[in-house]
Amino acid sequence: MPNTFPAASPVAPAAASPTSPVHAEGVSNDEFRAAMSRLAAGVVLVTAHEPALDPGGPDGEDIGMTATAFMSVSLDPPLVMVGLRDGSRMDDLLAEQPLWAVSVLSESQRHIAGRFAMKGRISDRLLFEDIPYVRGQASGALLVGGSLATLEVRTEQRVPAGDHTLVIGRVLTAQVPSADGGPLAYFKGRYRQLG
Repeated sequence: MPNTFPAASPVAPAAASPTSPVHAEGVSNDEFRAAMSRLAAGVVLVTAHEPALDPGGPDGEDIGMTATAFMSVSLDPPLVMVGLRDGSRMDDLLAEQPLWAVSVLSESQRHIAGRFAMKGRISDRLLFEDIPYVRGQASGALLVGGSLATLEVRTEQRVPAGDHTLVIGRVLTAQVPSADGGPLAYFKGRYRQLG
């Protein structure tokens, strides 16, 4: 059967900025970021509990990070995936221990997303200080109050992918604590509300 689609006309690639490396495939970092910023994504807070180094010492520490690279992978078994930047604190922690949690943020929780997306931020303990949460029974990780949904997860697989690690985990618990409000979305480099 002949191809019924019109032939694509050649398009000149956009000029890369002098600071944006061009990869062997000809796509610069800036071009790739600009294209991917047009893909709307949901916003979640990924949390995990770092156990105490000394059993007789402090209780350990809770850490969190904002993520937009999060998705459902499978229904049977229930699996989800999150993309973590190599060398990030969350990537290092989940390489050592398998339990973590996800809070699907609502449109009213933009401040939480921004707080945990900051680079060079203060300790996570202080960032959690005025946020309502409960500790997950299965993971020990914090679940943010007012979230649209919460999941507790156990890592099943870690897949290296460029400068990130794709962490695939089995969902241990799933709850929908709040039906109020819409989701927080990320589009064209900004947090957005639907509608």
